[in-house]
Amino acid sequence: MHVALRPRSGCLVLCLGLSAFTLLLQSLWVPPEMTRHEQDGRSPEEQDKRGLGFRRLALRLEALSTQVQKLSRGSSDAHLTRDDLSLLIQRFRQNQQGLAHIVERELKRVSQRLEQLSRPRHHQSHTPAPPNDDIRIHTGPNEKCEVPKDPAYPVCAEKVEFLQAHWKSDSCYAFYGVDGTICSILTYLSQIEDFCPARPEGKHPVLPWQQNPHLNTDRAEIRTTLNPLYEAIYNSSGPAVNFIRSRVERMSDQWIQAGMRMMRSSNKTTLTQMRVLLYPGALAGSVGQPFEAMVKRGGPLGELVQWADLGACLTILGHNLTFSYSQHRLHSLIGAAPGRGSCPIQRPLTFDLIYTDYHGLAHLKRSMGLAFLHYQCRFRILDSFGTEPAFNLGSYARSHGYKTLWGSWDLQPLQYMTMFPHTPDNSFLGFVSEEAVRKEVREEELETDAYKKDRMAVVYGKQDYMWQGKSEYVGLISEQLETHATVYQAPGHASHLPSFIKNHGLLTQEHFLQLLHRAKVFVGLGFPYEGPAPIEAIALGCVFLQPRFNPPHSSDNNEFYKGKPTTRQISSQHPYAETFIGKPHVWTVDTTNKTDVREAIRAILHTEVKSFTPREFTCDGMLERVRSYITHQNFCSTSAPTWPPERVLRIHLGPLGQSCVDTCRRSSHVCEPALFHHLNNPSTFSRLGIGCSSIRQGVKHLFPSYIPWGRFCGLQQEPRLFSCAGSDPSHRRLCPCRAHLPGQVALCLNCV
Repeated sequence: MHVALRPRSGCLVLCLGLSAFTLLLQSLWVPPEMTRHEQDGRSPEEQDKRGLGFRRLALRLEALSTQVQKLSRGSSDAHLTRDDLSLLIQRFRQNQQGLAHIVERELKRVSQRLEQLSRPRHHQSHTPAPPNDDIRIHTGPNEKCEVPKDPAYPVCAEKVEFLQAHWKSDSCYAFYGVDGTICSILTYLSQIEDFCPARPEGKHPVLPWQQNPHLNTDRAEIRTTLNPLYEAIYNSSGPAVNFIRSRVERMSDQWIQAGMRMMRSSNKTTLTQMRVLLYPGALAGSVGQPFEAMVKRGGPLGELVQWADLGACLTILGHNLTFSYSQHRLHSLIGAAPGRGSCPIQRPLTFDLIYTDYHGLAHLKRSMGLAFLHYQCRFRILDSFGTEPAFNLGSYARSHGYKTLWGSWDLQPLQYMTMFPHTPDNSFLGFVSEEAVRKEVREEELETDAYKKDRMAVVYGKQDYMWQGKSEYVGLISEQLETHATVYQAPGHASHLPSFIKNHGLLTQEHFLQLLHRAKVFVGLGFPYEGPAPIEAIALGCVFLQPRFNPPHSSDNNEFYKGKPTTRQISSQHPYAETFIGKPHVWTVDTTNKTDVREAIRAILHTEVKSFTPREFTCDGMLERVRSYITHQNFCSTSAPTWPPERVLRIHLGPLGQSCVDTCRRSSHVCEPALFHHLNNPSTFSRLGIGCSSIRQGVKHLFPSYIPWGRFCGLQQEPRLFSCAGSDPSHRRLCPCRAHLPGQVALCLNCV
């Protein structure tokens, strides 16, 4: 009778089989020091060699068994388990000849040994011993290995020496067959890590993690449901994931309607469905525990807003999503080898794109080994405040004083995805501004009898420390507006807020939006910087009143920005709101100047302000933007970028000391780093009428640029250092500028 096994059952059967076989081998091998009276005249070295084959085989089978157990325990997704099991069996079959050879020889020795033991004692000493073969995985008997000298593999000898000393430092080496011998090390370095030439017995194989995975032929069709996203996050729990799920559910109608509009308006071209992993590393492991705790106490939610909206956006666009913030599951999803991550992954990466953050990037590096460099072009890093090119390139950052705790990942700068379009060297991912919740809330929950819609302010700051030193400023506002707060209050702790503040405590997002819907003014205290709340308040018809920073805050004078991989000068709490929205929706004041604050409040009260949302913070705008990124951004190609097209380029020569960000903004354009390569040539200087006494290429984040003293012209040699942000008093930057869609600075006109 034929019995069909499910993938999970197949895992268990294979696991039991491997475990039983391993136990059999371990029971057959007895350490030499325990059988000294049965050595038959062999030396301890010979006895050690005899047991080495059993030990290596048992270790390898044990590692495979462990992996199968992880697969059977770690995934409830039948499709994933089936794929992983198939890849494991494929890997097992690749080594079956070597394993069979070892098993055959070891069983032969066992048979010979049993035959010897069954004979009378005085006959045993005359029985010839079997040949002393040094059996190694992937190697033949009596094979002598020498480190090859091949100019194409200059570090082979160095890697061999390292592994001879450190192969026991990570169990992944034993998993791949390394046992400390030169032959096993050379095999590993040629078949797994590609640091040594192929062994004499065959051609150089394609490395397991470089093989082409099964191509996805499905098409990305726009969806009118978010059910695939709910399924992806169904098995995750905790305050952070609950927030993400709640936001997606609350905004589902907006996303579905935007998807239907895109379906009607977009052309008939369909895209390949991308296999996408969402891995918010800030929620994983030891880092994630305090983050989760902060969510309950009014901690930062901007990153969670982005993750929720990114997941919804990719789902509507028709892509295949996997969501996880478990490091253990990450190892299973990417095929990490058992151990501490020193070795490459076991198979080709099955994801076309991986969205993560700085913490997740570190987790990937620690679990992928050498494969990390091979696949890093597929990573997209959610990075709220941005990473400028000078901080991104590790060697340059170390030698030029830009080394920080963050950065130095050597990615393409456009792989970093920001919350606001403040750093055009990175890609602006953004989020969606949530509109007023239509669901009715019981009046007693919000104490509506105390509200006066036209003379009410809500203060932006959910924790006590944000209010320190702000009592006088908030007091000026409360002279003309009833002032409310949503500050987290720990049980049993007295409030430190001024007595004239009506504090509601930490509200749910629904209740907070209802509060903003009734308010005239949303008051910024100066911190947190550049969050999503002011954009959502403006979308609900509030005026955002915020402090001006003089001098501007930066990594030079502000603890929060110290160590951030950016040189930006922050002129106010929310520079995007100040620059891209402005009056009448945004007022920026000197909070130490009482007259300035009072006059701003009076002007706001006499101005009728309607709700406003820039297109880039709507569902339609985010769908449009992310679809364009997935369609056109290809960081795995070695050729120069072709999007945006060259026809949108407008070349500007900036004044001394001005960045390309500011130079392009003066003409109502934005700097486009993907267009730098079009102007990085001597002819551009000639077209601009600049006579260069000398032209040279260099590795400097200020190039291409012109230095008037000496009429020196510099061109960029390292494409990853093309920088919109770089500035210097002695340089006039050569800048690639372009126009943009109204309310959508990330996209150019006629190139969507």
